[in-house]
Amino acid sequence: MKFPDRPRLNAIAGPILGEFLLGYSVAMAGLWLASHTSDGAAGSFGLANQVLETLFAVFRILAIGMGVVITQMLGGNQHEASRQTALSGLGACTWAGLGVMAFLLLGNDLILDALNAPEQILPLAGPYLQLLAPAALLEGYNLTMAAILRAHLHVKDSLRVMIAMHGSHLLLAVPLMLGVGPWEGLGLYGFAVALLISRGIGLWLHLVMWRKRMALTPTARHWWVLQPRVLAPVLRIGVPGATAEMGYRAAFLVSLASTARLGVGALATHSYTLQLLKYVLLISLAIGWACEIMVGRLVGSGQFQQAHALVRKAVRNGLLASGGMALAAALAAPWLMRMFTKDPQVIHAAQTLLWIAIALETGRVFNLIVTAALRATGDVIYPVAASVGSFVVVLGLGSYLMGRSFGLPGIFIAYAADEWVRGLLMMARWHWHGWVPHARDAMRRVRRA
Repeated sequence: MKFPDRPRLNAIAGPILGEFLLGYSVAMAGLWLASHTSDGAAGSFGLANQVLETLFAVFRILAIGMGVVITQMLGGNQHEASRQTALSGLGACTWAGLGVMAFLLLGNDLILDALNAPEQILPLAGPYLQLLAPAALLEGYNLTMAAILRAHLHVKDSLRVMIAMHGSHLLLAVPLMLGVGPWEGLGLYGFAVALLISRGIGLWLHLVMWRKRMALTPTARHWWVLQPRVLAPVLRIGVPGATAEMGYRAAFLVSLASTARLGVGALATHSYTLQLLKYVLLISLAIGWACEIMVGRLVGSGQFQQAHALVRKAVRNGLLASGGMALAAALAAPWLMRMFTKDPQVIHAAQTLLWIAIALETGRVFNLIVTAALRATGDVIYPVAASVGSFVVVLGLGSYLMGRSFGLPGIFIAYAADEWVRGLLMMARWHWHGWVPHARDAMRRVRRA
């Protein structure tokens, strides 16, 4: 079967890169605004972001599963099945989002205690987490609906939605945080209010794009009713993928707790460095998402050799791009860090971390790109099974022990070691074609749909 009008990898990765760039830039701007309030506000901002990223693994079950299943269906020309699958995601998002909301509203003190949050930030961080709760529900819808748009190759439309959503967030955050005229603003809480409004705008625009580009108009029933039969293939892909991510986030939170023990200054340095590194990883992240879309379609149409060649090319491009950007970030650290702080000790510490991050980011390339490709073939159990040991021993226990012995540099060495251990395991799986039987099974399921 000839694959119809398959676009180039860069044509898909480019708009996705734009989306990530926008999202991370707004997060960076929020951190910058918070840092000009106090290091405590910056630490609270960074801590809350890590909590949200962990909880959003619930939504990524749906986003990951929807993206893979729909691309496979479209590759196999099963268009009606893809429509039913897309609409079924809305009800699942509602119930998952309500669970996340309840956890943020009722469990914020428990979260902060578990993370060893310094006493100085507790009065600020607790209410901030609660304010983020309603925005989390809307974010779940946006993540899933954007994944479905991209699966249909409407990547430019998805980018347009993100420009409007993130742009409105930033435009609202500045006056809400810093105030206007005699009004002093809401400080850190203004970022959460702006987030809620912008996510509402994003949801509305996604609904517009669904109707215009895919002729999908949800009814009231779609927002509340769960459809287990339709969602089963989505969960078969999404649950293992999100489980791996949840395992990573849990181990990462151990490292975050180790960082918090080092004090507010270390927590702020950690937050500044990770926010900057997001600009390094987003190229590989965009390539990984584009690979997932294209490999899913190639698997649905039975073109396995093309999928294999595509992933090898993507890894090569990711290593060159991420390695080069990580080196540039380390060289420019003395100037880049002045965006956040004037403290010479914080700047020097962050520069050390960024040199270690060259190893971290090149190792991360394999995990972002190859794991996404494995998932798109239906090979979803291996990445989880191969990663568990590294999560527990290298990332979790390793960051705890290295942090106690060497401080923040030790924690970042543990990050780099974990990425390389897992990355090499993923690349070995792809290179030795362990994914092929799963791809054949996925192709047969699509053709039976």
